[in-house]
Amino acid sequence: MNSDNDLQIAGDILEVPHLLQPPREHPATVAEFAGLARSIAADRSQWAHLVRYDATSRWYHRLRTGPGYEVWLLSWVPGQGSGLHDHGRSSGVLTVLEGALTERTERDTRALKAGSQRVFAPGYIHEVVNDSLEPAVSLHVYYPGLTEMPMHAARCAVAEVS
Repeated sequence: MNSDNDLQIAGDILEVPHLLQPPREHPATVAEFAGLARSIAADRSQWAHLVRYDATSRWYHRLRTGPGYEVWLLSWVPGQGSGLHDHGRSSGVLTVLEGALTERTERDTRALKAGSQRVFAPGYIHEVVNDSLEPAVSLHVYYPGLTEMPMHAARCAVAEVS
């Protein structure tokens, strides 16, 4: 028996709520954490009034916490950088909210403008720097929450000539 209306056969999924997965209160996947960062970035009222700039060091503010994760807001004046580091056992999502930042790894250098996102796993080594002439603001989501940030010595890219 064929039907022009599949709902007549299968029924309306909304009529059987036990088949629907409940919405998650907190992110649980990389995509959901990236989505959380994008939603916070899109709502300036959540973060813009908190931003401060410090000429002596990067400024940071823990914006939010949830089960096992935390969200940080950072500002960068021209010339400020993180140094070469990893995030211990934490994974993360870096989102540039305003301005531009440069991410350097052993293999690559990336220019990150407002709206750019980078996702990284535990052990990912990078350096983030404001190479521009304007201040920058970024949002960082860490899961699990950031408990360590081991620094690494810069590796010389030019071999010594003997």
